[in-house]
Amino acid sequence: MRVHAISRIRLVCADLSTTARFYQATLGFERIGEGEIDAGRVVTLRLGNQSIDLTEVRPHGHPYPDGVSGANLLFQHFAIVVADMPSVYRQLLTQGGWTAISSDGPQRLPPASGGVTAFKFRDPEGHPLELLAFPDGSAPPQWRSRSACLFLGIDHSALSVADTARSVAFYKGLGFAVQHRSQNVGPEQDRLDGMTAVEVEVTALVAPVSPTPHIELLCYRDPHPVSIPLAPNDIAATRLVFAAHEAAEFAAPCARQRLPVVPGSRMDKELPSHVIARDPDGHLLLLAPH
Repeated sequence: MRVHAISRIRLVCADLSTTARFYQATLGFERIGEGEIDAGRVVTLRLGNQSIDLTEVRPHGHPYPDGVSGANLLFQHFAIVVADMPSVYRQLLTQGGWTAISSDGPQRLPPASGGVTAFKFRDPEGHPLELLAFPDGSAPPQWRSRSACLFLGIDHSALSVADTARSVAFYKGLGFAVQHRSQNVGPEQDRLDGMTAVEVEVTALVAPVSPTPHIELLCYRDPHPVSIPLAPNDIAATRLVFAAHEAAEFAAPCARQRLPVVPGSRMDKELPSHVIARDPDGHLLLLAPH
């Protein structure tokens, strides 16, 4: 099975209207589509060349659990690239509805950890997010053409994992390739994660056709297991939607790789052909034709 890109990121919401307004008013997203699905709605938002789906179905599942740190295998965030972190952070402070994960504001990581400036927080539903600014002159090419904008697009989705080698092998089997690795430690990383004594191995994986958004695997020194099984309608049940040429070919590769396939939820039924699978740590993947 070979995917050629992450087409979008799909979030589950309990209050779709409020969450959509937050992303539009606070983070610069543009509404580009909306529709009805079985027992619910979906709104598609775009930032630059990347998109997210906000979905709401009934019955609602569990709310996002309190106290989930980056080391918890439930944790998954996506990173929004910004052109001017101080301006964005000041603007964020004027808005309501979000809660901080990072302590002491945006953190400039040391060169060994990429040298980026980052800030982690949660949206009104509890989904973790990250603001990301590259050092002057070092932004990847895809972000330079939009440098006049304050919010540039979605760089990656980060997934907490228990075993880097196992997860790398899994995503390589889907067609991803390792782009870079780093070992992030130090007080800046502690403040970014809102934790103490952080040691996290970060591995970036890119799809064959489009490098953005990519996947980042976060393997903390002491990963925390998921306390409850994640159901497709739970607020924490974020999906990466993978684009490929033939969804009809997914069933056999899923069986060969022993992917745990899960029943489709009503929020996925508007896709004509799809397979929902879980990666080795339980993160949900939606495999759809493109």
